[in-house]
Amino acid sequence: MPGAVTLRLQPQEQSSDLAVGGAKSCPFPGSMALSGSEVEKQVPVEPQPGREQQSWWCLVFFLCFYGFMAQMRPGESFITPYLLGPDKNFTQTQVTNEITPVLSYSYLAVLVPIFLLTDYLRYKPVLLLQGLSYVSVWLLLLFGSTVLHMQFMEFFFSITMAARIAYSSYIFSLVPPARYQRMASYSRASVLLGVFTSSVLGQLLVTLGRVPFSTLNYISLAFLTFSLVLALFLKRPKRSLFFNRGAPVRAGAAPSELDQMDPGRAQAAGARPGWPPAAWRDATFVRVLGELGRALRLPQLRLWSLWWVFNSAGYYLIVYYVHILWNVVYPTTDTARVYNGGADAASTLLGALTSFAAGFVRIRWALWARVVIAVVTALQAGLVFLMHKTRDIWLCYVAFVLFRGSYQFLVPIATFQIAASLSQELRALVFGINTFLATVLKTIITLIVSDKRGLGLPVHSQFLVYFVYFLVLFAAYFLAAVLVGLRHFQQSRHQPLPLAQELVSPMQEKATQDGAPLPASEDGVFALGEPSPQSEAKA
Repeated sequence: MPGAVTLRLQPQEQSSDLAVGGAKSCPFPGSMALSGSEVEKQVPVEPQPGREQQSWWCLVFFLCFYGFMAQMRPGESFITPYLLGPDKNFTQTQVTNEITPVLSYSYLAVLVPIFLLTDYLRYKPVLLLQGLSYVSVWLLLLFGSTVLHMQFMEFFFSITMAARIAYSSYIFSLVPPARYQRMASYSRASVLLGVFTSSVLGQLLVTLGRVPFSTLNYISLAFLTFSLVLALFLKRPKRSLFFNRGAPVRAGAAPSELDQMDPGRAQAAGARPGWPPAAWRDATFVRVLGELGRALRLPQLRLWSLWWVFNSAGYYLIVYYVHILWNVVYPTTDTARVYNGGADAASTLLGALTSFAAGFVRIRWALWARVVIAVVTALQAGLVFLMHKTRDIWLCYVAFVLFRGSYQFLVPIATFQIAASLSQELRALVFGINTFLATVLKTIITLIVSDKRGLGLPVHSQFLVYFVYFLVLFAAYFLAAVLVGLRHFQQSRHQPLPLAQELVSPMQEKATQDGAPLPASEDGVFALGEPSPQSEAKA
């Protein structure tokens, strides 16, 4: 199953003391929080030797350890065979047309409220809600016995998916801007390592240890309970991106980008809480909408936003139902010969590699973006058709691994392209809108194709529909590429294209030109609601 946003910041050099729990060291995890006075201090950009360096690494270790443990769900890859097997004995029609569609509906319902609550409650309460929802999911899996119980399980899982933005946003609230780049890389690596380790562990327990699926779910519940306990020791930050920005801005502190857009909104030192008045905040919101309207005139922003909406919707429909398809293609009763965990681990690894490779692409995106999207979409359509047609489970596994890797290749490219000329607040807003629209489209398709109140198609027929969907997208991208190519051919004599550039954020380019380094962006904030790779594979 899925889930995920995620999920970037202005090029400010202002840094703050990493004192944890009001001290310069971190003797235990529960003390990890920046005190209000120390947040406002100015310190050197790079970590200094001694106790400050110790507190920095203590903070990094605890946050990354929490991110790793939150992904440890070795039973997740085997939920579908568990539901269809003798443990629960649900029918394929019930799982395909009654249980799984609830995930799309409930995710649409909770996405926006969870996003707003994450910022308003300052992250930690939503992280706790996510942990409680994970525990609820596995309790219902273990002790639920009816279709209604499993539908509630899908509802709680949708909450965990929507709440993933809380972790990716939370980590940036605890470190100064000078350390964003390293913190983003460490946290992302810990999450991917947790996903990969969880999938491999589940597969080894099933194949070599012949552990029953029910026992695997008890192990998952134990891991999730432990991660919930870890979340209790997280401290709530003093600020957040939108709702909690009332702290004074003192000399040398980094102002928010909305403050830069509306200097009258910036607060003087010693300003009382609740200031400025609501009318000023409304004026700033109007400015944000104006900036968004101007940004939407950019062709690259429109192109990649459309890709995000349409291709993400199709991608997650495949991810939601592929485990059911595997069970149809290879309906074995020997649990030791179910290799879902291995396929999830391989697709996670390939997705990480293709995402990394995308950062080294040198291309004239103004000319070739539509061609690249068309080629990748054509490949995805072919892989979906192969999954629909084949009766070989290994071919089906390979097709899914390649399908997922091709999508992950374009995600970082789309992230950088959409982020062009956008402030931090506009980035979060644009990616939030894109994810919401993709969720709406995915829900409509689910209602028509999968739900028993619609066509209620079996899973094989659904994959044929999804093949046609990607084929139509390929035709649209190909036609757009041809039109852009003809236009370029006509204008090439008068307006040469810019030189090829490395795939870097336009804000990073601007910072480089200004001589100031800019921390790299982290996927959690950009990709609002985007699920972790392992959770994508749950069906």
